[in-house]
Amino acid sequence: MLDIAADLHRWCTEGRDFAVATVVRVSGSAPRPPGAALAVDSGGTAVGSVSGGCVEAAVHLLCQEALEAGEPVLQHFGYADEDAFAVGLTCGGTIDVLVTPVRRRDAVRPLLAAALAAAAEGGAVAVARVAEGPDGLPGGTLLVRPGGAYEGTLGGGTALDAAAAVEAAALLAAGRTRAVEVAADCSGRSRPAVLFVESSVPPPRMIVFGAIDFASALVRIGKFLGHHVTVCDARPVFATRDRFPEADEIVVDRPHRYLDSQLDLIDGRTVLCALTHEARFDVPLLERALRLPVAYVGAMGSRRTHEDRLERLRAAGLTEPELARLRSPIGLDLGARTPEEVAVSIAAELVACRGGGSGLPLSGVDTPVHRPQARTGRMIAAR
Repeated sequence: MLDIAADLHRWCTEGRDFAVATVVRVSGSAPRPPGAALAVDSGGTAVGSVSGGCVEAAVHLLCQEALEAGEPVLQHFGYADEDAFAVGLTCGGTIDVLVTPVRRRDAVRPLLAAALAAAAEGGAVAVARVAEGPDGLPGGTLLVRPGGAYEGTLGGGTALDAAAAVEAAALLAAGRTRAVEVAADCSGRSRPAVLFVESSVPPPRMIVFGAIDFASALVRIGKFLGHHVTVCDARPVFATRDRFPEADEIVVDRPHRYLDSQLDLIDGRTVLCALTHEARFDVPLLERALRLPVAYVGAMGSRRTHEDRLERLRAAGLTEPELARLRSPIGLDLGARTPEEVAVSIAAELVACRGGGSGLPLSGVDTPVHRPQARTGRMIAAR
């Protein structure tokens, strides 16, 4: 639901009734991950997608039915063996879809409207919904803020709400969306509730060091991938808005000094790309970057430049495990030459690192096209 927050926030402000279908569980090969959503308003207008087309028509109908009935529903979709073009996933996987009506008269409406507003504005918020309660039926909703403060109820008592809020806050801090099981008490006699927790966090940061022509192309593709992109260069003549109109921020500073100033804003999703390929800028920057818990550190340069850079970094005290984190020469081997092609090769490496891909042609590997998602979560007990 939160992946289409901007559209749904607008629908809320316009007073529309709608139902939203969210992928809450994926098994095998499936085109969309948990959190993917399709919403349908009372007039039949649809936004989003849950399957890339396989079951959209069936889910559209489910949304209309839930909107009329006013009750959430959990629906399972899988491969149709006899007819691959029937209602089913032709890719061979299965998905569970939770459909939640959001009508003006529903008690949950203000809660979800607040969550959608926060997500649409780039704020941090989590929504926990009961996909399967102890009675096997979906129900209740919590809005959870950073730190664990929450509003709403799952309908199973305050102990369940408090336990679910702790779990949702942890997933929010990690920027993760997934299903978890929560026991309503410590006795172990009751059936656990399966919750689906969606997290919305500010866009991941990409910091591009070196205001060169390759950086301009990388800024554009970084924005396309959903990053908040900063360009940093010590030379004011190159670090200009005219040269980087699509960058969110342009900073004139020495790369290592700017990185030092951003430590509180850097997290495990941050991408750092050093395109200066000058030792006086690269070495102090990489000496710091390779010791930070970021998602990716890449550096441009020839193989000779890379070997020289490694020796300088070893002399600065970096260990071999720290050096092994450096992606250099930056990007995948695509035969890229132009700035745009190089930006594609860097973006491809970023996607492969994030998704655990090999970087090889899909036609040459036997791994699933759609990688399995991380485990569904752990069991926690309300106290």
